[in-house]
Amino acid sequence: MKHLTGQLEKTAHPVYLDGLARTGIALDHIPSIEEMNACLTQLGWRAVVVDGFIPPAIFMEFQALKVLVIALDMRSVYNVFYTPAPDIVHESAGHAPFIVDIDYAEFLQRFGAVGMKAIATREDLEQYEAIRKLSILKECPDSSSDEIASGEAELERLAQSEQPPSEAALLTRLHWWTVEYGLVGDPDDYHIFGAGLLSSLGESRHCLNDEAVRKVPLTVDAVNTAYDITREQPQLFVTKSCKHLSQVLEEFAASMCFKRGGAESLRTAIDAASMCTATYDSGMQVSGVFCEVLCDAVGNATYLRTSGPTQLAYRDQEIIGHGVAWHSEGFGSPIGHIKDFSRCLSEYTIDELAAHNIAIGKPVRLEYLSGITVEGTLDKVFRQDHRNLILTFSDCSVQDLHGRILFDPAWGTYDLAVGSSIPSVYGGVADRTALQLYKPTPHTETIRVEHDVQLMACYALVENVRRAEKNSSDPDIQDALTAALEAYPEEWLLRAEMLTVASKALHERLVDELRSLGETHDALQELTALAINPEYAFAKSA
Repeated sequence: MKHLTGQLEKTAHPVYLDGLARTGIALDHIPSIEEMNACLTQLGWRAVVVDGFIPPAIFMEFQALKVLVIALDMRSVYNVFYTPAPDIVHESAGHAPFIVDIDYAEFLQRFGAVGMKAIATREDLEQYEAIRKLSILKECPDSSSDEIASGEAELERLAQSEQPPSEAALLTRLHWWTVEYGLVGDPDDYHIFGAGLLSSLGESRHCLNDEAVRKVPLTVDAVNTAYDITREQPQLFVTKSCKHLSQVLEEFAASMCFKRGGAESLRTAIDAASMCTATYDSGMQVSGVFCEVLCDAVGNATYLRTSGPTQLAYRDQEIIGHGVAWHSEGFGSPIGHIKDFSRCLSEYTIDELAAHNIAIGKPVRLEYLSGITVEGTLDKVFRQDHRNLILTFSDCSVQDLHGRILFDPAWGTYDLAVGSSIPSVYGGVADRTALQLYKPTPHTETIRVEHDVQLMACYALVENVRRAEKNSSDPDIQDALTAALEAYPEEWLLRAEMLTVASKALHERLVDELRSLGETHDALQELTALAINPEYAFAKSA
């Protein structure tokens, strides 16, 4: 964090440094959730701890609720320049600082709200699991090269799928190229604002190399560019402003099924084979795994069907008695206008229905313009907000224009969802509290590395000296520091930390040892240079 803030002082958006201070991100210790929340609550946000990558749908839901998810782990020193897995630095020091910008915070929340509506496929879940597993393996120093190679091969196999990317996958790309790896300004004059760049010593400098990293003006076409989460990016997109970010987001949102609705959106949900919701123009919501949609000659949806557990809801609240326990084996219902009815059936009063021979306890026959007929005894009408939402029939038969049986009296009670069109289809379920089947639990857990207790005590000693809890001139303290160096001759970071508290003689020894380590370990060359000379970071970025 010390090097990052120095390196980003001029290259990050000006909001960054102010945002760090205002969101509880300290430079001298790992921030706690309590510290962060004390600051974030003043901005209307909160933070929670999670275990590594979480499913995108859940990530987006948190974001829509103005909650930042903070990964539990800290990257290892081997991945200090670029971590393949989310960690405390990435989440807290990358995402949190820009929450202080109201326009950006509103954009972030809106992104979460749009992301919650995206339709994901089973392939998306498989790819998420593969990315999560690979990130865990790459971050764990105990992983074998064979394990990592196997994880990379599996991710590559999934990436080669011939299936077109889903709404959720495309939206994730847009999130990656803006929230995670975005630049702001112009392709020739830009600043960093993406969390992935802000939290990476390597990427935050590598991205400034215009020969190695192309800068492309941000448009909605960014969703056509895939990314590899475990490697540095070959190109980045540059936005003009927060308003521009919001414009691009809304442009993509306009193409999504939750905005378009209709038969085409229902087919998208069927192809996804995941939990989705179809909303009738009456406000009725049907949530389940859609398996069929019937259409008329001009493409209007006339009947929908789900398989397996299905929820009926209104205004995002499950209708009592119409959860998955009742509709456990699927659900089907017509869509459209009734013959000789001037309005949608949902808009009629009980008296108006009676005038059309639709009354509780009486035989009723409904003929849809599509040719679908519903015939049976009307047992009850569920109404809310002066609307008819569900008509429940007994001894009911439903068939289409060609005589296909869509529901047989022997199958039991029939619930008819009332509505003339489907203006919206989206991923997930209407009432997320009542039905959480769409929330998958990761199959993997982050690997807990056993730390050397004695080594941790050495770091604690240095910290106590820094905080003046121990006297640095005390001969016993100096002996303890020297003993720590001798016990851990390869511990680069311990030497870098000691530089700030060591005596002159010990300081000279530390510099010599750090230089020696840098010469023998290629990966540590730049780290040792940074430790020995903090100004090195500024020189490299310049």
